[in-house]
Amino acid sequence: MPRRARILLDSLPLHIVQRGHNRDPCFFAEEDYHAYLHWLGQALKAHGVALHAYVLMTNHVHLLVTPERAADLPKLLISLGRRYVQYINRTYRRTGTLWDSRYKSSVVHAESYLLLCQRYIELNPVRAAMVDDPARYRWSSYRSNALGQMNALLTTHPLYEALGASASERQNAYRGLFRAELDGEAIADIRMAVSQSQPLGAGWFAVGEFRQPRPRGRPRKEKRAAVLGKQKELEV
Repeated sequence: MPRRARILLDSLPLHIVQRGHNRDPCFFAEEDYHAYLHWLGQALKAHGVALHAYVLMTNHVHLLVTPERAADLPKLLISLGRRYVQYINRTYRRTGTLWDSRYKSSVVHAESYLLLCQRYIELNPVRAAMVDDPARYRWSSYRSNALGQMNALLTTHPLYEALGASASERQNAYRGLFRAELDGEAIADIRMAVSQSQPLGAGWFAVGEFRQPRPRGRPRKEKRAAVLGKQKELEV
């Protein structure tokens, strides 16, 4: 079965997920997290990509980024992955791959989903029962976005900037978003979108095709006809 084509668009946010091979660990010691973040910072500058949120889990990574040129994003991930794998193999005297061969990506409709996606990313350690508060997890962007900790890797998105007139107002408003539990349906939408390389957005999103996350497999006949009909309308 052919792979689903990636959707990459200039200057639109993307949710990236990269997992360890066979879901094995990709971070083994504190120094590994520091090394990954160091090379991530270099790659962001080299390829003109803004990072809004991230979390480094034991066996996978989430990044929320906006590339100036979408074509540069695969270059960033290849460069970062190569340097980090070389470091891991050298440090732990191992050989072979570290990551799954294909990272997952989903274009994010900023107005409806960007801040929701940031929350999803930064709450990963809480959902995994590693901590009871995202502020207690060191390897994410939460402390910067919510508490004002300096982090040279991050570039705030205009929607985050709109949360308040000052840094303290924005941080307070951002923390307020975390007081409510993340909706289970929203979590399912985010996971389905990134697993199927589909844009994450409400209704008809951005590129003239049906882009709401949808279940795997062929749609039932009547639903398929409705979708194709809508696509034809947009092509006119």
